[in-house]
Amino acid sequence: MSATLRRRLFLSSAGMAVLAACASTNPTLYTLAPVPGAPHPGAPPVVVLREISLARYLERPQIVRSSASYQLDVMVNDWWGEPLGAMLGRILVEELSQRLPGSVVLSELGAVGNRPDATVELNVLRLDAERTGTVVLRAQLGVSRADRRRAPTAEAIEVKAEPPSDGVAGEVAAMSDAVGKLADRIAAALAGS
Repeated sequence: MSATLRRRLFLSSAGMAVLAACASTNPTLYTLAPVPGAPHPGAPPVVVLREISLARYLERPQIVRSSASYQLDVMVNDWWGEPLGAMLGRILVEELSQRLPGSVVLSELGAVGNRPDATVELNVLRLDAERTGTVVLRAQLGVSRADRRRAPTAEAIEVKAEPPSDGVAGEVAAMSDAVGKLADRIAAALAGS
């Protein structure tokens, strides 16, 4: 084998090794999990959860770990398994269905439609960790009812949850817990307590 051919083979294999080293691995995908809560009887029979509005900094596939000190700490290789707004809607429908016995809870974005007796609107302003690691969920909640005798209600909600462990999995578990606490507040508002 000539020296020129060996040099070409070496450069070619070295180039392939560099390309392989630069290739990123597949991201690790995460999902929120439903958290059970106490039942709140007396809610309207049909409740529709409108599409959730997210703060723009959360509208990305990567998990935002923190927004402290005017900086976003975004996990490059830790992603949500589905768009966060859709996932929050799916989880809240499941959690509200469990918390509101006697009510049917539907997503506005789902295939099943029905005239609602109550409508839930939600703006999620924050869902990330403080510098201490505590997860903060800050939202605005609006509840309106088909019965015009009851005025629509609106409230600001902030819930916090501690991660059960270090790392992204612990933070996602705390986010799930925070969403469960949010579902408790929404269920209480719908039941009128």
